[in-house]
Amino acid sequence: MACHESKNCPRCNAPFECKPGNVQECQCAGIEFSEAEKEYIGNTYEDCLCRNCLLAIRYEMRYKPAAAQMEAILAAARAK
Repeated sequence: MACHESKNCPRCNAPFECKPGNVQECQCAGIEFSEAEKEYIGNTYEDCLCRNCLLAIRYEMRYKPAAAQMEAILAAARAK
């Protein structure tokens, strides 16, 4: 297996270096995902994503639903 590959992120098209032969030094190393996040990424993309997109997806899946709910609660409170 190759030590590294130059790729373009399928989500944002940014170039990055993937290191399947040395995962500990890969740009995705250290990012932890829930099972739902892993499933979403695996079902949505066929190739590796850049670190920025991985972090963005994790953020969107964890915090955007809660932020939307909070906004709805605040909007309802303001409407009263």
